[in-house]
Amino acid sequence: MNRANRTRVRTLMKRLRTAITAGDATAAGNLLQPTMSAIDRAISKGVLHENTGNRYKSRLSVAFNGVKAAKA
Repeated sequence: MNRANRTRVRTLMKRLRTAITAGDATAAGNLLQPTMSAIDRAISKGVLHENTGNRYKSRLSVAFNGVKAAKA
């Protein structure tokens, strides 16, 4: 189970980072919530340390906000 959870988190984070890098705010917005939920789920199951998960969520949120601001 840990491997499946870790893989799911990594895949979602990779998709979100790709959308952010491409500047696609719509796709990034659609991926943000599922990615945050997957990170939270991994934290609760012990796959990720809480501080690590929070750091990932913070950095992804800041990057998404930058893309969203650039679009506006």
